[in-house]
Amino acid sequence: MSNIVRLIIACVIAAAGVAMCVFGIWGWGILVFFLGGMVLLTWFFNENMIIAQFYMRKEKMDKAEQWLNKITDYEKQLNKNQHGYYNLLLGLMESRKAPMKSEKYFKKSLSLGMKMSHNVALAKISLAGIAMAKRNKREAQMYLSEAQKDDKNKLLADQIKMMKEQMQQMDRQQMVRGGYRQR
Repeated sequence: MSNIVRLIIACVIAAAGVAMCVFGIWGWGILVFFLGGMVLLTWFFNENMIIAQFYMRKEKMDKAEQWLNKITDYEKQLNKNQHGYYNLLLGLMESRKAPMKSEKYFKKSLSLGMKMSHNVALAKISLAGIAMAKRNKREAQMYLSEAQKDDKNKLLADQIKMMKEQMQQMDRQQMVRGGYRQR
């Protein structure tokens, strides 16, 4: 359902609640008014994304993917602020199956923008992991340093530290195999 339709339905339901209160049916009027408020809340937070995030936290990726697939046209169904989060969730889902293919979703989520800094840091950590898998150390270091700046609440500090240790191990493995290439 598009956002404009949700907004119209929410306004109609809220107006019906106010009308019930005006005509003296207070109990039902308040209940219908709150119901209109809940429909209006889905304009800001899409219910499919909320349920998908719930299933992702429970590690039920197949159900989360089903709920994300219910969003057919994210530009019409989601608020503009949610476009980046939708691509982040798609990237996280895709990284479980094929990590290299998830790079486009993470880059698109960063380009669309996200308000919460720890989500931006999560996307950059994921991009750093993909760059490490491609043996692109410079790009991985760039994404890790940006992720460290974006992680203001230190929610992802352990993951950043672990990724840096993995990069150091990557350097040691390269030294054991024959050293760095000479240019």
